[in-house]
Amino acid sequence: MQKKVYPPQVLKYIPLFYVIWSDNLVTASEINVVQNTIEQDEKLSPTEIKDLLNWLQPKNPPADDVMKSWKHFISNSQVKLIESETHPLASLSEKVIRHYHTATVETTPLEHIEVNLGIQPNHYNHLFDVEVVHESSSNYYDATRLDKLLKGKHAPLIDNFRQALNDPTFKWDIHRNKENFRQKVLNQVTFLAEKGFGALAYPNDYGGKNNMEGYAYMFENMMYADGSLCIKFGVQFGLFGGSIQKLGTKKHHDQYLTDTGKAKLLGCFAMTETGHGSNVRGIKTTATYDPKTDHIIIHTPGNNDNKEYIGNALHSKMASVFAQLIVNGKNEGVHAILVPLRDKNHELLPGVKVEDNGYKLGLNGVDNGKIWFHQVAVPRENLLNKYGDITKDGNYKSDIKNPNKRFFTMLGTLVGGRICVARAGLGGAKYSLTVAIKHALQRRQFNDSIKVQEDLLMDYPSHQLRLTPLVASAYVYHFALDKMMETYCDESQPDKRVVETQVAGLKSIITWYANSTIQECREACGGKGYLLENRIADLKGDVDIFTTFEGDNTVLLLLAAKGVLSDFKAEFNSAGFTAVLKILGMQLNNTLTTSNPVYSNKVDKEHLYNPKFHKHALNYRTRRLTYTLAMRIRDYIKQGMPSYQAFLKVQTHLLALGKAYSVELAYETFSNYIKTMEEDKYKSLFEKMATLYVLYELRKDAAWYLEQGYLGSTKSKAIRQRVERLCTELRPHLNSLIDGFGIPEHCLTAPIAQ
Repeated sequence: MQKKVYPPQVLKYIPLFYVIWSDNLVTASEINVVQNTIEQDEKLSPTEIKDLLNWLQPKNPPADDVMKSWKHFISNSQVKLIESETHPLASLSEKVIRHYHTATVETTPLEHIEVNLGIQPNHYNHLFDVEVVHESSSNYYDATRLDKLLKGKHAPLIDNFRQALNDPTFKWDIHRNKENFRQKVLNQVTFLAEKGFGALAYPNDYGGKNNMEGYAYMFENMMYADGSLCIKFGVQFGLFGGSIQKLGTKKHHDQYLTDTGKAKLLGCFAMTETGHGSNVRGIKTTATYDPKTDHIIIHTPGNNDNKEYIGNALHSKMASVFAQLIVNGKNEGVHAILVPLRDKNHELLPGVKVEDNGYKLGLNGVDNGKIWFHQVAVPRENLLNKYGDITKDGNYKSDIKNPNKRFFTMLGTLVGGRICVARAGLGGAKYSLTVAIKHALQRRQFNDSIKVQEDLLMDYPSHQLRLTPLVASAYVYHFALDKMMETYCDESQPDKRVVETQVAGLKSIITWYANSTIQECREACGGKGYLLENRIADLKGDVDIFTTFEGDNTVLLLLAAKGVLSDFKAEFNSAGFTAVLKILGMQLNNTLTTSNPVYSNKVDKEHLYNPKFHKHALNYRTRRLTYTLAMRIRDYIKQGMPSYQAFLKVQTHLLALGKAYSVELAYETFSNYIKTMEEDKYKSLFEKMATLYVLYELRKDAAWYLEQGYLGSTKSKAIRQRVERLCTELRPHLNSLIDGFGIPEHCLTAPIAQ
């Protein structure tokens, strides 16, 4: 055995020094981190500190013979590096010390350096003997506990619903004939209706349980069975039934709602038109009241004014048709009218024309179609009249006198659908992540040693980096949507416009996240991810449209940004001079903070992992974008530019603000949830995922932060290293995290996930 040259407290730093000087991993500024740690290590004597610092001179690195002695000293200990440990290098040092000494040494300083420099095993694993750990996952966290946390107060409902999906009618299969596929999905919807799930959000008097929050949860879980089922279910009970419930009055509820919830009355939601897309206010379909017959005449004026992409169009007996209501020659704006489409033999009624949209990129189990109306007469009572009515004497009346406010109040009642779409998108992302990670925990590939088996895909740092932040994001968005639906359902909330702004933003970023996550998972599974049997291919096609319906994401982000801007304007106008001072103070504070190189280049773990930094960084971006956007619009208008043109000039700025606001909202909601958790290891796990989410988001927008001077290059690099470090630390727990999604075994049919 080699002579014990180094005392224990010095020996613990030797593997680190060997790594640093073998690959020149750190810069001179990063060596300061090591130097400061050594100087603050109370276990070291002054002489030991001096000796260690002598090896930290960039201009005078250790001689070759010193490096060789370090190498032999480590290799002679026969200690192997275990990459999957939380602090691999510190753990290696501890074992080397135990080989040469009986003393126990505190390795916390070394862990501090390892984390703060972001040194990853892939940086140095070639320098040591590596022990292959065949156990792919840790059981430190209980997946059932995680699932319970995610289900929250809705656990009984969700468990019951997941069990319902175990019926043979939900067995997943490959469908390439749309008619057969549509019939199967219709059977599935009917099955769920008979179990009472369709009417869940309806009042008790109509077979429901008044549980909109639980209703939203089902969308995520339906995605585990099939995307087409999820959307068909939403159209029937959420859009068609929801329009009756939210826009109609008791007479409509009594006549239609119970049968809708039981799927005895199949309906569709006819809002979108071919020529007008997201511009609901500009739709051309007319609903003209005829006082002679006391009927409303529904008419499609032009060939391009038809209803487009209407789900359930081929199976429906009735439609909620959105049209310009004309009474006594005056256009009273967009209203919804119930219009029968087919008779009891399922034949189209006179004046109604329906065409199949045909095959789509995905969701081919949903019968989307186009609808035209030619002078179709329906009784005056078919007007969904909660916010606007036609009296018996033929006059229009509404308690909301302002037509703009009336229009947005009507649409605001349907905001819950956007939350459900985001929830469904999140379900698709969770499913894809589960398939991809379970595959990566089994699939082995490449190794430079013929003595050991190939490495697991999940052990590659690049694989960890591409999937782990997406898992953390799934948890963040799960709780953000939970809170969003709770707020939406809270009737005591005075300002529904705020909820609409928040939902618009979250729906956008979460459905975009879902699409990019599914694509990443497809690539992470290689050719196996391209096979239909492994479900990711269908999820790609199904979830793609989520960025478009229930509000195009780009349009919704513009809406969210305008909502933020309105709040800013209201604050400015109501507070007057005080608000001006506040804004100037914010700007001054931002300038002082971001121009300070100590702050913009602060890289220690305590700072970068601190929620205060996370909140400040996200809030700074939102505030800065809001202020500069407001100033740009003001300057354009001062120059005489119409406000509409001014907003067109700043559209890309609006989109940046909408996204920044939504990311901050998601993180803030998740952070608030963490505060309610018990002080245990699960809270620490959630805090780690929150940190990863924020640093990953900051890393994606590093260019903007660098432009603003909020981050210096050193801090930006440190954030990248911390993201890699957190991915490595979460690697042993990934299987528990994806099992925590609670996807039932009977739904997890992908062969590569078995």
